[in-house]
Amino acid sequence: MAEAIVSVALELLDSILLPTAGFIGEQVRLVGDVEEEVDKLKNNLQAIQAVLLDADQKQMKNKAVRVWLNRLKDACYDVEDVLDEWKTEMMKLKIEGGYVHNALAPKKKVWCLFPSPCFGFKEVVLRHDIAVRITEINRKLDAIAKEKGGYNLNVIPANERPDYPPMQTTSFIDVSDICGRDIEKNNLVRKLLCESSEQSLQTISLVGIGGIGKTTLAQFAYNNDEVKSHFNSIIWVCVSNLFDEFKIARVIIEALKVPTPNVEDLQSLLQCIHNSIVGNKFLLILDDVWNEDHKKWEPFFHCLKNGLHGSKILITTRKESVAYIMKSIDIINVEGLSFDENWLLFRSLALSKRPTHESEKLEEIGREIVKKCKGLPLATKTIGSLLQFKRNRDEWQRVSGSEMWKLEEIESGLLSPLMLSYNDLPSSIRKCFSYCSIFPKDYRITKDELIKLWIAQGYLGIEKDTKLETIGKEYFHHLATRSFFQEFSSHFGDAMGRCKMHDIVHDFALFLSDGECLAIEVNIGDNDLFINSSNKNVRHLMLKVNKEVPFPMSICSVKSLRSLVIEYVHSLSSDVFPKLCELTCLRTLKFTTYFFDQEVMEIPKEIEKLRHLRYLDFNRQFITRLPENLCELCNLHTLDITESMVTELPGGIEKLVNLRCLKNMTRSLLYIPKGIEKLTGLQTLSEFVISGGNDYDSRACSLEGIKNLNNLEGSLRIRGLGNVTNVGEGKMKEALKNKKNLTGLGLQFDKGTKSLRRNHVSWKTFEEGESCEDYEVVLEALQPPPELERLSIYLYAGRTFPSTWKTSLTKLKSLCITSCPNCKNLHPLRELSSLEEISIYWMESVKKMDNEFWGIESGASSSSSSSAFFPKLKQLKFWGLDEWEEWTYENTKKGEEEEHIRFMPCLATLHISSCYRLKALPDSLLQRTTLKKLMIWGCRILKERYKEGTGEEWFKISHIPTIENWY
Repeated sequence: MAEAIVSVALELLDSILLPTAGFIGEQVRLVGDVEEEVDKLKNNLQAIQAVLLDADQKQMKNKAVRVWLNRLKDACYDVEDVLDEWKTEMMKLKIEGGYVHNALAPKKKVWCLFPSPCFGFKEVVLRHDIAVRITEINRKLDAIAKEKGGYNLNVIPANERPDYPPMQTTSFIDVSDICGRDIEKNNLVRKLLCESSEQSLQTISLVGIGGIGKTTLAQFAYNNDEVKSHFNSIIWVCVSNLFDEFKIARVIIEALKVPTPNVEDLQSLLQCIHNSIVGNKFLLILDDVWNEDHKKWEPFFHCLKNGLHGSKILITTRKESVAYIMKSIDIINVEGLSFDENWLLFRSLALSKRPTHESEKLEEIGREIVKKCKGLPLATKTIGSLLQFKRNRDEWQRVSGSEMWKLEEIESGLLSPLMLSYNDLPSSIRKCFSYCSIFPKDYRITKDELIKLWIAQGYLGIEKDTKLETIGKEYFHHLATRSFFQEFSSHFGDAMGRCKMHDIVHDFALFLSDGECLAIEVNIGDNDLFINSSNKNVRHLMLKVNKEVPFPMSICSVKSLRSLVIEYVHSLSSDVFPKLCELTCLRTLKFTTYFFDQEVMEIPKEIEKLRHLRYLDFNRQFITRLPENLCELCNLHTLDITESMVTELPGGIEKLVNLRCLKNMTRSLLYIPKGIEKLTGLQTLSEFVISGGNDYDSRACSLEGIKNLNNLEGSLRIRGLGNVTNVGEGKMKEALKNKKNLTGLGLQFDKGTKSLRRNHVSWKTFEEGESCEDYEVVLEALQPPPELERLSIYLYAGRTFPSTWKTSLTKLKSLCITSCPNCKNLHPLRELSSLEEISIYWMESVKKMDNEFWGIESGASSSSSSSAFFPKLKQLKFWGLDEWEEWTYENTKKGEEEEHIRFMPCLATLHISSCYRLKALPDSLLQRTTLKKLMIWGCRILKERYKEGTGEEWFKISHIPTIENWY
């Protein structure tokens, strides 16, 4: 880990010196012997770096080495701060001199550190201060370098260092299947299904050390078919260290599918549970329970007794005392896997992808390694995931013979395999892993957010040929393939977009961070206890401040903080934020809010002091304005104001030359300021707002301004298209067409304060003097990006859609049309051959859907594949079509067998909601064998027509596997 910090400092130093090579001359001597001190700094760091791999390994058994490494890390953090200030001042002079607009854009001129011997007195003083600080750091490093000789640290040549495999690009290997445990599984299921005549509510406990497989057994029970059919409700709650009664109660209520009461007292929540479980046989699984205070559990236990006889509670815990406190009648002690079971698990990970002759050579060593895992599934998964990338016998032998197997500091038998896997990581990835301990246990980590946090700390290096986000994804995948992450879930289409860390892995990461990372929760009575000997070294802090607790001001005295993530249920008082701005080493400042009953939070002008800041997140904060001083943060790469109340962005936004991510999806923003077009390195821009008022026209950027933002990727929403008046000269077509990485686009045709307004369920007509053609011309002029996969259109008042779509939207998979009052047909859509999903909301001019509506009559007449309409469509959704009465479909090719299947031949899901007048659905669609799910919500006529058992046409849909029909 120390090696990674030294590497960051050296890379930052090189990034400063290389652009100024040849220019350090007379100007430099104005501020002292900077050149000599910088050379000395670099030599010191390189000399120390050479022995750090050996030091990292020896520190586990030699506390003196660990103390030495901590002193080295402190000095390197100082180096980073000084060099970053140096680089920041260089950048500001460039900006002020007009030498650069965006960090990723081509530079206009070559620029040196000191452009003229006549630069101002302020700059001389600043550079003198930097020179003095570098000299002081060198003194510290001199002492640290001399000490290294006393620890017998060896230089490990490059050819003797571990041969790290390249970053893997294959999909993550699923290691969650249970190997063996047949006795435990059968025993657990039997106990859960057993009906007792004595107690109406029974508690069963799975007890064992961390990593032994308790949660896996509980997950098996949760997904077991017999168990699922036996209970009316199965509820899973991850409890973890803190027994949060409110969280547990709300999760139970949500799982019972009853409205969550808007109350803050525990009594009301428990009363809701008590009333909701009457007549309900439930299974409540409480995973990872630590609570030993029976007073916290008893109210739940008495409340839950109101369920049906035979209800059960299953808990997993490391402490048998917890099982007794929670009134367990059965305690299942989860032991380690047998050798054979553990070997099967290991072999499936480490040997399954190899040819037989290779596996046979490694099997003997593999069996010895499995013995050292002591039956712990997590240890076996970790070491097996490591060895799947080791190709030869010598590498396996080195792992088997490692001294690391003698380490036992975290939990019996687990530190050794974790440390072996950790030491096998490149140093750059090690730091990324230990940083994850900033999150509390059981925290659901979002991959994209984590990567941005890594970038903010400089862990992914300085951007060269490969995008930092790409490197971050590779690092994440590297950690995932070695089982450092688990419980993956989808997030915005990414199957591995979210994950968790096993609590033992979290403990390990916390152990490695050595006090640098901390997650704490502040309750009433302990709000000012942050500063103590146990957290004096903290540099990355996640702080949760509960309701009615004052903000712990002692945090503002920890000047070394580089990450501060605040979860606070109220707005910060006006005197807190200026104090936070004294934390001038911060690279990350993030606010998270759970409640919206806040006062407006003011951002003070002192925010400009946070000169190192890279990541600033005001997501869901009650902020109405951002101060102009924010634009002094020229290192900022991520700014998130999603769901805030911000109405205007700072006018000097072009000075944020390193900005690569602007998340500004907010309903309150009135326009995008001029200058945004100069930030050509922007990769994320959530929303572009076109000004709708003369008051802002002089400050607002027109839509044509985004023409050069060709690095944009992901999704973009354009709001205020109803304000566009000039679509001539081809400017509109240039706005979007070259954005090759843009895959999602939202087009909203509102007019800001003059937008179409919804009155109950109908839309008022647009303003006098406007015509449908005005909207059609704008939509036609917007040439969509070539790789577009998702398109949403809102408040469009045109009558039809562009005919050119069939050639320009060849990769479109999802289309959503919302509140388009004049559209009466979808003719141009029929030839979008890649469409998989269509959603239509509130098209109030539609009264009848027939062949003409879909454009079928004007379609191809041949029987070739080109005659298929919506050939790949899988999901079709309608919502709120108030005037819609008829939906018919006629086969226009009489006599051609099965020709009707050429219309939406792959349709699997049909969803009709709040279409009050619709009388029937087309038989040809309902009879499809491809149709797997039919949802009819809030449609009175359809509900009666297709009602199970009694509906006159129930027989037409009874074959569909999943049907939801309610009103």
